[in-house]
Amino acid sequence: MSDRQAKFEGTKDVLSSHKFDLERLNEFLLSSIEGFKGPLEVKQFKGGQSNPTYLLVTPNKKYVLRRKPPGNLLKSAHAVDREFHVIDVLSGMNFPVPKPYLFCDDDSVIGTVFYVMEYIEGRIFWDLDIPESNPNERAAIYDDLNKVLAKLHNFDHETLGLSDFGKSGNYFSRQVSRWSKQYRASEIKSIPEMDQLIEWLPKNIPNEQSVGIVHGDYRLDNLIIHPTEPKIIGVLDWELSTIGNPLGDFTYNLLAWQMPDIGIGSAGLHGRNLRDLGIPDEEEYINTYCERTGRKNGLSDREFYSAYNFFRIAAILQGIAGRIRDGTAANTEARKLVQAVSPLAKMGWSYAIKSGI
Repeated sequence: MSDRQAKFEGTKDVLSSHKFDLERLNEFLLSSIEGFKGPLEVKQFKGGQSNPTYLLVTPNKKYVLRRKPPGNLLKSAHAVDREFHVIDVLSGMNFPVPKPYLFCDDDSVIGTVFYVMEYIEGRIFWDLDIPESNPNERAAIYDDLNKVLAKLHNFDHETLGLSDFGKSGNYFSRQVSRWSKQYRASEIKSIPEMDQLIEWLPKNIPNEQSVGIVHGDYRLDNLIIHPTEPKIIGVLDWELSTIGNPLGDFTYNLLAWQMPDIGIGSAGLHGRNLRDLGIPDEEEYINTYCERTGRKNGLSDREFYSAYNFFRIAAILQGIAGRIRDGTAANTEARKLVQAVSPLAKMGWSYAIKSGI
């Protein structure tokens, strides 16, 4: 098992800052979930930076609870209500998400809003090269990674009743504005490349105006793979989901091929022998996605999308730095992650330069 897999796989004791009244929760679930029976034991999942996530164990069944963290939070962040809503809709469309059981907006139960969903037994891979696998399985997993994202982007959000889940126009303008504001709210030191990206990105947004459901953080370690088969059975972490341009989602997923080793975990697939691993190269992955989503002209403006996505990750990690400052960060690895903000910003700015500025 790799170091990264060992760090993030499984559960741990609940952090002292994330504990709550177990008896109060048990009483609430007894009256709210059909068939629920205590006594209740709780562990906290190791992975995750934003919304604390817990494994609820009862004598008959396991559940997962995901909550907004306690403490001083950035506006619009940690939107567990939105997570629950989109999972609830997609679960009825044969899309691989956990079955949602309930959403609770009563802070008196555990201190913050939360929801409870199905626990899915399966595998989560924390390393992009899946070292414990083999070429045939890797090829099948990456093909399903592509297929499931294309399926999400092919949904008609209005038909699904998600027309009010987000604004349909000016997606990148709104996203750049949002992450710029959140970056500034959490800023600890000046990073010149972030300042340059904040100025450059709004002026260089492509004219492409596709609209659909956007996951917002679609990557391998947010997926549950079947215990024995190379297929996705659960897509997790919908906190950043909205209605927007699917190319933002897809090109974020492409960072798996572009991410250098900057000390934040898996170093990405950049420079790896993908043929021996059984993993498609970036061009093949792009072509397959375009075929599945009917994009006959392929993917253009790639430098902008890469610059945008590196900027976006840097802003998200800067938000973690703000939560460390405020004492609400959810993971012991958080301090390592914030050291990556500057390298990510430099990567983003390098793509802006490649675009010919």
